[in-house]
Amino acid sequence: MTTIREKTFSVGKYLVSPLTRLTPTGAYAPSVSIRSGQGRATHDRVFRFVVRFPTREGASRYAAEQGLLWLQQSAGDQPTH
Repeated sequence: MTTIREKTFSVGKYLVSPLTRLTPTGAYAPSVSIRSGQGRATHDRVFRFVVRFPTREGASRYAAEQGLLWLQQSAGDQPTH
């Protein structure tokens, strides 16, 4: 099974990469990579989702939305200066 990296986009210091994979049943599985930092200080979180979609576009959109939602929720955890 091949994982396809969809259109990557930046949100502040983060790079969000929606990913899709065609499953053996013919459905698309979404996941998202959220990366921060550079070089040896790079941190990458990858979230894989259970939900399946009939189209690659639907899976990609869901992955991007979930990545943005995670960033919004984690921003509330950051200390304010």
